[in-house]
Amino acid sequence: MAKNTLKRIGAASKYLVVLAAVLVFTGWLIYTPPGFLGKLDAIAYAVCHLIAERSFHIGSIQLPLCARCTGMYLGAVTGLVFQSINGGKRSKVPSWSIIAVLLVFVVAFGVDGINSYLYLLKQIRPGILQSIPNIYIPNNTLRLLTGSGMGLVMAVMLFPAFNQSIWTDYDDTRSGLPGWKAFSLLLGIQIIFDLLVMTGSPLILYPVALISVLGVLLLLTMVYTIVWVMITGQENKYTKIWQLWLPLLAGFTITMIQTFGIDLLRFWLTGTWGGFPLGG
Repeated sequence: MAKNTLKRIGAASKYLVVLAAVLVFTGWLIYTPPGFLGKLDAIAYAVCHLIAERSFHIGSIQLPLCARCTGMYLGAVTGLVFQSINGGKRSKVPSWSIIAVLLVFVVAFGVDGINSYLYLLKQIRPGILQSIPNIYIPNNTLRLLTGSGMGLVMAVMLFPAFNQSIWTDYDDTRSGLPGWKAFSLLLGIQIIFDLLVMTGSPLILYPVALISVLGVLLLLTMVYTIVWVMITGQENKYTKIWQLWLPLLAGFTITMIQTFGIDLLRFWLTGTWGGFPLGG
């Protein structure tokens, strides 16, 4: 009797997740700006300030994410893909020496972010903050580079956490970044990507805009998939990627609920789908 009840609940939950996914995604499609670029902007709108002066542009078209967020989510996608190719179901964290370098990336991200925010406050609210000197004049190149570093940190931390939570047969003896050779290769790839972004070529920036925005959905979906399997007691129950369709769909649906909710709240507060202005 109890087993039959659990089966019915499990079957019902599948239909509810699918129904919720359809409803949320349909609502998001209807109420967000039209067009492909409009949808990319709507995703970015939920996580980024979208200040034009702090973003890369293709002619008069602003990239969906600011320079820092572009770097961060591009770096996260690079790191996750690299580890997936290199590590499969590996779930061991990298060596302490690699973690030390990642901590430097976190510090650099924080310092550049605080310095950049202080500079912004001086622009929009002149006054007592003028007495606090900036360490340096912030710029989009540094935002991109420090953002990329932070994105790699996020990927390196999330990859083993996801594997440990999802797979029955995860490998806790090896890391997706097994040593300095792999880590150096990952850094080299990311530096090349950043240099390509800095060329400003539309051939580069268009795919970067798409990849970085999809990176927002990818990271949030992975996080909420972990949360879902923990809440439903399904940790370490999977051996094949196709078996994950329900947890991944649930994670994606929660991601879209969060994104849509923030979009609506921000639009209600500002009355515009544009970024925060520097003036005023």
